[in-house]
Amino acid sequence: MRLDAALVKRGLAQTRSEASRMIDAGNVTVAGVFALKSSRLVSPDEAIEVLVAKRFVSRGGEKLEHALEHFKVSVEGRSVLDAGVSTGGFTDCVLQRGATRVFAVDVGRNQLHERMKSHPRVTWQDGVNVRDLSVGDMAFPCSLVVADLSFISLTKVLRALVDVVTPEPGHENAQMLLLVKPQFEAGRLEVARGRGVITDPLIHQAACDDVAQHLQSLGAVVRGVIESPIKGAEGNTEFLMFVECPTVSVGYEV
Repeated sequence: MRLDAALVKRGLAQTRSEASRMIDAGNVTVAGVFALKSSRLVSPDEAIEVLVAKRFVSRGGEKLEHALEHFKVSVEGRSVLDAGVSTGGFTDCVLQRGATRVFAVDVGRNQLHERMKSHPRVTWQDGVNVRDLSVGDMAFPCSLVVADLSFISLTKVLRALVDVVTPEPGHENAQMLLLVKPQFEAGRLEVARGRGVITDPLIHQAACDDVAQHLQSLGAVVRGVIESPIKGAEGNTEFLMFVECPTVSVGYEV
């Protein structure tokens, strides 16, 4: 059996793509020797070890943790909406930091990690288009929204997110942490020129500005924007935006 398939079969990786990334990163040994290729064949009795234990079910957890630390956002005791949950990295992160409960939604199906699906503090629903989300769709009120969306501009979903986030007892601020992906905010021409990868810092700034302006038009305020410590799957630079709503407008810098 191929090594990447064996990692999945033994529960050491969720998908073969994830297994390949672990192997490429030099985090997998077979019989005590570092594995170099996903295509390496292994026998059922060969020992496979993953040297770096993952803290979260996906890399998204590390991105969100960086923003929570930087902006000093407390998750303890809060109800959280994870918009675009996918595998569940953001959800895993807020749970580990003390979230009381998480409502996790995604337009895709069958992507959420089994550990997140079965977690007693997670209510999840797939097949949900975030741009159509309303207060009536919410499983419970949430004072914090975290969002990691792909193949759609954040500007298309901001009104829905601002409408559903709300203060809750003990947490008077309604806040959002949004992952801004310039490749989905920039014009088609800019994306085509970069073959899907945006490297121009001016386009990065313009993408963040556009999202911020939409938020401010909805009565929200951008408290800050930082670069994600981890690039997107295709090598795109991403940004984490901290938002409070509603409040007065303030400036920010990328």
